[in-house]
Amino acid sequence: MAARSTTPEKRPGFFSQIRSLYSFTRQEFRMLPWILGGILAVGVALGFVVGFLIQPVQWWTVTLWAITGLLAGILAALMTMTRLSTRAMYNKLDGMPGATGHVISTFLGRGWSASETPVGINPKTQDAAYRAIGKGGVVIIGEGARGRLTRLVGEERSKVTRVAHGVPVHVFYVGHGEGEVPIKDLAKTIKALPKKLDKATMGAVIKRIESVSQPLGSLPIPKGIDPTKARAPRPR
Repeated sequence: MAARSTTPEKRPGFFSQIRSLYSFTRQEFRMLPWILGGILAVGVALGFVVGFLIQPVQWWTVTLWAITGLLAGILAALMTMTRLSTRAMYNKLDGMPGATGHVISTFLGRGWSASETPVGINPKTQDAAYRAIGKGGVVIIGEGARGRLTRLVGEERSKVTRVAHGVPVHVFYVGHGEGEVPIKDLAKTIKALPKKLDKATMGAVIKRIESVSQPLGSLPIPKGIDPTKARAPRPR
């Protein structure tokens, strides 16, 4: 029998993650090199200007301010690239089956409990219903054609109201139509809900709903989304 390796898996280094982030973002924003280069140039230029404005003008003062401007430019460039990478990720996810599960399980934060797997799904059409539970109450999200989601969403809402009477239940539909929420705004919209439950009540609600929910492993996961390709790599 082969010996089991005890060597921990080596994680990508910081610069490796930066390269991955850059490559991922440039696929969506071809002007990225010029944007980042412009930010660096502006940072250095501002540093030179500040250095020359400080009297008396000395070469070492100008140099130090130029370096400071360069460092500030690098920081601004990284922040800009991170924001653009998030936009690129949402552009790739938009309209992809399973995108809702990826967003609510990744971007809602610790104040919410959500799974990447849907709580209800139509295997033929891949229309799906997802659920998130947090201090804002219970959120049911429909992904797919809104007209076909009525039964899936209605069943999940009835289940929740039956075991968690009095808990606010919010329903959102992902899309670009009237009354729908774009995938890029989904996490922000959910987190903006007014807080109605404390931590203890939230835990009790989660247990009640899970006790009457279909096991997640018995539901077919929508095909079409590969989170490892859709997710924007971020520097640690």
